[in-house]
Amino acid sequence: MNDSRNLDLRSIRKTPWAWTVATFFGTGLLRPGPGTWGSVAATLLFSSLVAVFHPPAPQLLALTLVGILLAVATGIPAATIAARECAGKDPGFVVIDEVAGVWIALLAAIPHPDWKHILAALLLFRAFDIAKPFPIRLIEKLPAGFGIVCDDLAAGLYAGAGVLLLARWL
Repeated sequence: MNDSRNLDLRSIRKTPWAWTVATFFGTGLLRPGPGTWGSVAATLLFSSLVAVFHPPAPQLLALTLVGILLAVATGIPAATIAARECAGKDPGFVVIDEVAGVWIALLAAIPHPDWKHILAALLLFRAFDIAKPFPIRLIEKLPAGFGIVCDDLAAGLYAGAGVLLLARWL
């Protein structure tokens, strides 16, 4: 669960690269609901890629997978550093986990990357990220950045499965 303490982030000594990644270029500093802002930013990035470049499904899949891998590979150490520097377990401003999670959910929208499938992925991801059904709450207890990031990866898998089920009616 995200730490909800009111922190004065200005007084914290920050590792610049880690905070840039952890907050997804500052998106996690937006209020209210930084996790939602991070998820929306990642979804808009995906949607913009689709709208501007119209990549074929295999290319979109490859680009999304690379994005997920980069978010996870940089997000785990960045989340660990940012959490340690603010003395929090899962600070709300860390949203790189939401970025990776919603991109996992969006994998299910790739065969039909229209607004309905993309919106379904976003909404289902946020629902699973907030509700944390079994075993997501257990995954959240992993140490440091692993717990911060990996629970959202699981929420992304649940949301992706939901998008695949809903795809029959969308």
